[in-house]
Amino acid sequence: MDSGTRTGAKLMPALGQDGVELWAGVECSVVRTADGVRDEVRETGHYDRFDDLDAIAELGIRRLRYPVLFETVSPDSIDACDWRWHDERLARLHDLGIEVIAGLVHHGGGPRYTSLVDPGFPNLLARHAARVAERYPFIKAYTPINEPLTTARFSGLYGIWHPFGRDTGSFLRTLTAECRAVAAAMRAIRAVMPDAALIQTEDIGRVFSTPSLAHQAEYENGRRWLSLDLLTGRVDRAHGWHRILLDHGVSESELVSLNEAPCPPDIVGVNYYLTSDRFLDHRTTRYPPEHIGGNGRQRYADVEAIRAEIADERSVAARLREVWERYRLPVAVTEVHNGCTREEQLRWLMEVWSDAVALRRSGIDVRAVTLWSLFGAVDWNSLLTRRARHFESGVFDTRGGHARPTILAKAAAALVKDGSYKHPVLAKRGWWRRHAPSSSVPDAVVPLRSSSRPVLITGGTGTLGQAFSAPMCLAWPLPSGSAAARVGYCRPRFSAGRNRTLPSMGDRQCRRLCAGPGCRPRHRVLLSGKRNRCGNLGARGAPGRIAFCHHFVGSGFRRRKQKRLRGE
Repeated sequence: MDSGTRTGAKLMPALGQDGVELWAGVECSVVRTADGVRDEVRETGHYDRFDDLDAIAELGIRRLRYPVLFETVSPDSIDACDWRWHDERLARLHDLGIEVIAGLVHHGGGPRYTSLVDPGFPNLLARHAARVAERYPFIKAYTPINEPLTTARFSGLYGIWHPFGRDTGSFLRTLTAECRAVAAAMRAIRAVMPDAALIQTEDIGRVFSTPSLAHQAEYENGRRWLSLDLLTGRVDRAHGWHRILLDHGVSESELVSLNEAPCPPDIVGVNYYLTSDRFLDHRTTRYPPEHIGGNGRQRYADVEAIRAEIADERSVAARLREVWERYRLPVAVTEVHNGCTREEQLRWLMEVWSDAVALRRSGIDVRAVTLWSLFGAVDWNSLLTRRARHFESGVFDTRGGHARPTILAKAAAALVKDGSYKHPVLAKRGWWRRHAPSSSVPDAVVPLRSSSRPVLITGGTGTLGQAFSAPMCLAWPLPSGSAAARVGYCRPRFSAGRNRTLPSMGDRQCRRLCAGPGCRPRHRVLLSGKRNRCGNLGARGAPGRIAFCHHFVGSGFRRRKQKRLRGE
C-alpha cells in the first residue's frame, strides 16, 4: 500500500483549478462480438490520422489515456509482435510532452488465441505488459484492463461479448481472472519500472429500486465493488462475496493469492456516465419491452436512475465520495462523455468538472477529470453489437475525414489554462437536471442569468429571427427571453458589397458616427422588430433579410443601404 501511495504522489497534477487536472482519452475498445471484431481506433479513423496527436497537444492536455493493446500488438501469436503503429505515435506523444497512461486491454479479452476464461490469460497479459514497459521506458502509468467488472458483466453474465457467458459462475470466474491478470501485469511492469503507477478504472454506478426490489439492489450494490475489493486484498473469509465466489467455481488459491499480494491502485479511476446509476422498478407495465428483465424470481425494469422519481443523489460527486470513503485512495474521473448534442456535452463536462473541484476543496483527493472519446465513438449505443455506423462526436468531430474541433475543444483549452470556462449555453442546466423524471415535455424557458452574455439577433420578427428566438432556443435548448426583452450589443460587422468586407468599427468611431439617442459603444438594444433605441440597427427585420447597422464610412453607400431597407 505504501509503495502505491508514493507512486501516486508522482501523478499529482500541476495544472488546473485547485489541483484538479484535465486528462483526455481515445476510445480504443477492441471487442469480439457475435458479428466479429470491433476496433474503435480504426472505426473512428484515428488509426490513419497521425496529426490527431498534434490536435491533442494544442488543447494543452498533458496526460492521455492511450492504447497499447494486447490484441493489436500480438494478434496472431504471443511471440509475434508488431510495434510499428505504436512506435510512431508514442514517440510523437513523448516529443509533444504528453504523458501516456497505457491501456493494455480495453473491454476485450486478448487476441483470438486466448480469452478471459483461459487459465493462461493472466500470464499472457503479463508478458505483453513487460514488453511494453521495456520498449517504452517513458510510460509511467498503466491501466492493464479497463473496467474489469463491466467487461465481466458484458462477457460473462449478459452474453453480449466473447466468451458470451450468461450465468453468475462465468461472470465471477471471468472477473477473478481479470483481477489476477491486472496484478500479474503490474508485477511484470514494476520488475522493469519499479515506480510505475496503476490507474485502475471502473464503473461503480449505484443501483436504486422500488421497495419490493431492495434485496436485488443490495445484491448489485455489493457486487459493484468486487473488482476493487479483489485488487486491494479485501475479499477474505469475512467478505460477503467470499462464499459466493467459492460456490461458483473460483478457487480458494486464487483468492488467497490476491489477498496475500494485493495490487491496490495508485489512483482509482471512476468512469461515470449518465447511464451508470440504475433504477429497478417492479412496475413493468410502465416501460417498453427492451427495459424488462429479471433475476429468475422477479421480473422488473432496469432503467437509468437519472430519469427516476427518487430523492437519492445521482451524480459523479456522490460516486466519487463513496469510492473515497471506502478505499481512501486518490480518485479521478477517467471517462466523461455524453452522446448527445454539443450543448448537452458541454453541460455534462462542466457539471463533472465543478463536482470534482468542489470535492477536492472539501478534502477528497480528486486528481483529474478525463475527456473521453476525443475522436468520437461508433455504435456504442448498441454496445458494439450492431454495425449501424452510429457516430457519437467527442472533443473532435471526425465525420469529415479530419479532426474538427467542437465546443468541447475550446472548453478543454480553457480548463487546462484557467481551470474554468464560461459560455451562454451554461446558463441552462443539462436535460437530466431540467426535466421532470420520466417526462418528455421540456421545461419552460428561463430568463438569462445576469452573468450571461446575450446573443444579438437582428430582424427579430423576420423568418430567421423568429426561427432563432423561439423554436431553436427550445429545441437545443438555449437561454432566451421574450421578443421585447432579448438584448444584444451593437458591435456590427459591415458588408460593403458581395466581395468586400469592412472591419467592425471601434468604440471611438461608433461614438462619433452614431447620432441615435442613448447610443454608446457596446450599447444594449431592444429587438422588437421596429426601430430600436439606437435607431440604426434592425430597422425592418423583413422576412429572410438581416438588417445591417447603418454606421458606414462613406455617405453614398450609407444612403443606398437606407434606400434598400426602405424598399425604394
